Amino acid sequence: MAVKIRLRRMGSKKRPFYRVVVADSRSPRDGRFIEELGYFDPLSDPVNLKIDNEKAIKWLKDGAQPTDRAKLLLKKSGVYEEL
Repeated sequence: MAVKIRLRRMGSKKRPFYRVVVADSRSPRDGRFIEELGYFDPLSDPVNLKIDNEKAIKWLKDGAQPTDRAKLLLKKSGVYEEL
């Protein structure tokens, strides 16, 4: 089973926010997920980003692969500095 760290779109039409989740790569974007790591709100000023670094590090060490956007967000929250 390939596990990915990716974004799950939430919110209403034209007002999205995203949850950073760990999910099976075969599940749909907004479908079933394993664990929630945090959230990302790009429309607020300043941008809201909150990620549980301990959980993210645990999943990365277990072999979860982040998507491109999730990787950028993890870098901004400082997860890669703690590895």
